[in-house]
This record gives sequence, C-alpha cells and structure tokens, in this order.
Amino acid sequence: MSFRRLLRLWQGALLSIVGIVATVWLGVSGQLGLYIHPRYFVFTMVMAVIAAALVVVAFALVPAAEDEHELPGDDGARWAWLWSAGSILIIVSATVGLLVLPPATLTTATVAKRDLNGSTSIITQKEASSLVGGDYSTFTVRDWSSLLRQGAGEDFFADKTATVTGFVTPDTSDPENVFFVARFVVSCCAVDAQPVGIPVYYPGWQDEYPVDSWVAIESGFATNPSINSEEFIALVPTTVTPTEQPAQPYVY
Repeated sequence: MSFRRLLRLWQGALLSIVGIVATVWLGVSGQLGLYIHPRYFVFTMVMAVIAAALVVVAFALVPAAEDEHELPGDDGARWAWLWSAGSILIIVSATVGLLVLPPATLTTATVAKRDLNGSTSIITQKEASSLVGGDYSTFTVRDWSSLLRQGAGEDFFADKTATVTGFVTPDTSDPENVFFVARFVVSCCAVDAQPVGIPVYYPGWQDEYPVDSWVAIESGFATNPSINSEEFIALVPTTVTPTEQPAQPYVY
C-alpha cells in the first residue's frame, strides 16, 4: 500500500490517538483542570479509554485497500502529494500543540475578548445574603467581585479585608493606576470561562508587576482614588506580593 493511501486511511485514527494520549496525560498529571471543570474529570477519562478501544477496533477491522495507480506526470499525483503534505502538517501540529507544548492557563488576551465581571459575577439576592456575614477570610475573587457587582455600598466594605490571589490585568479605563486581580470562572470548560476581578488602585503597577503575572493581596477596600477609573470601590494595598500561579488557577 502506498504511503499516501495509508495516510489517507489512518489520518483520523492518528489524530484520535494524539488527542487520547494528551487527555490521559493531562488527567494523570493533574492538569486536566486547566481545560475542564473537575466534575467532568471521570467522564472525560472514561471516554478517552472508550475512544482508545474504538481506535484499536478500527485498526483491526478496516480492510487494507489496494494501492492506487498513478501515471507519471499525472496532475492527480501532484495534488495527492500536496494533500499528503497537508495531512502530515496537521498531524505534526496536533502532536506539538497537544503533547509537546506545556499546558497554559487563560490570560489577559482572553479577558480582552470577554466581559470582565459580566454575567458570571451576577448573583441573586439570596446568594448575596448568604455571603454577607460569612467568613470573609475565605472569600475568593469571585465572591468579592460578585458583591461589588451586586452594588454593596462603601459602608459595607469599610471594615472588610480581602485576602486574594489572582493574575494581573489592566483596568482599561485607567490602566496607569488601576489593575484587576483576576481569575477565570469555569462552568464547564475553558471555552466558557468568564473573567472576574477586583479593582486594585496601585499607581505605577506596570513597573513591578507584568500583565498576567500572579500576585497575592491582603488589603482593605476604599473609595477608588482614581479620577478616570469606572470602578467606584477598589482595594488600596500598601504592598502587593508576587506569587506563583496556583496549581488550580480557576474558580468554580
């Protein structure tokens, strides 16, 4: 059987194998959470095993086809080689993207395409009431951003201290003085991830903390001193501590 014929028959199977190996590796290495919600871990791993079994069955049952015969100089042969080159490029790209390059979290590039503190941070009055009076030391970026979005007033935040960790993304209304300490909320997978964040007033932050770097902040809230920012209340820390990206960078 010619190489081109073999490639045409098994391109799908090879791509499936790459995807299966990548999924199992992410699950075993504990990095599957970079792409899907933890509640789908077991389902995803089971489906990967089933897919692997189906690929084995496909190799066993698909009959070998006879070689194709092409005349020298035939235009069809040239197009066939072009198709083969494209198929190889696709397989190599998938292998590099899924198995060679390290998994990466979502970044500010994604924040720019989605609504920061949009619908994900909207909570019901009942949910807001359950947060009020709770253990504020355990509140996540999502909890605080939800209360800010809900419209909790300055009096409510006056005596509250937030202890949060997130990545740095600029406040587009005043990028010189304000950034958001942000996280992504994942409901199903990274495709539906929505960014949430708490505004932080820290003039000149760019000189110390690059966009997408991770920081830890313990600070109280205050009226945002920025005259340009659209955020009325913000964290106003005296120090911001650089930190490593946590093993689980998303919130659920």
